[in-house]
Amino acid sequence: MSDNTPTAIELLLEIMAKLRDPETGCPWDLKQDFASIVPHTLEEAYEVADAINQKNWDEVREELGDLLFQVIFYSQLGKEQGLFAFEDVVRGINDKLIRRHPHVFGDTEFASEAEIHANWEAEKAKERAAKAADASLLANIPQALPALLRAEKIQKRCAKHGFDWDSLGPVVEKVREELDEVMDEVIQVSPSQDNIEDEIGDLLFAVVNLSRHLKVKPETALQRANQKFERRFREVEKSVLEQGKRVEDCSLEMLDQEWHRVKQRER
Repeated sequence: MSDNTPTAIELLLEIMAKLRDPETGCPWDLKQDFASIVPHTLEEAYEVADAINQKNWDEVREELGDLLFQVIFYSQLGKEQGLFAFEDVVRGINDKLIRRHPHVFGDTEFASEAEIHANWEAEKAKERAAKAADASLLANIPQALPALLRAEKIQKRCAKHGFDWDSLGPVVEKVREELDEVMDEVIQVSPSQDNIEDEIGDLLFAVVNLSRHLKVKPETALQRANQKFERRFREVEKSVLEQGKRVEDCSLEMLDQEWHRVKQRER
């Protein structure tokens, strides 16, 4: 093999540059900018997670490649605009990992995993303070995160600084309180949809807090609930079809009976 043969990552960078060549590049790639790629990046990240959940390792490898391409795409845009290049991205993460792990890459010693975690958080806090005009403890929590995940991060950030209940009772009571407030709004003579949405949001936020106190990831819990519902509904569809009917032709009572049969079979 020639010494001039590009590495896999060098070849990928070359491919990306050709895709963006103003004269001979791909029309679709040439139309893209930072903002237009974001939805594709989020989709690719979810596809990685889905492949991992299914333990489909060939798919994981492929989806990781698609996700890596997103990084390459942003880096090419950054290079074209004189903002940054791929090497800057890699150098930045290298420096950050070394800085946040002094017990691995330096002489610092920690007595426990808790001390390691505390140092990690302290380093992150320094980084936020160094680059943020926003001095809030909630600075740099990405707005684009899924709402459940962002709620959890907000609550965890506050809890680390003492703004949190220290027992489960008040957390449960808050969920009940928020549910009551939803229903109080619903039974108004002329209920406001905006107010109902606000109260539902407060209820969801309280449920995230309950999940956090029970050491349950709310995003994961809801994903499992989605999967369970989908699995059971597919079984209902199958049962109804075997009876020569369609779901839309069945009464709610019949569908509810089939639903309970599916649940009983799972137990």
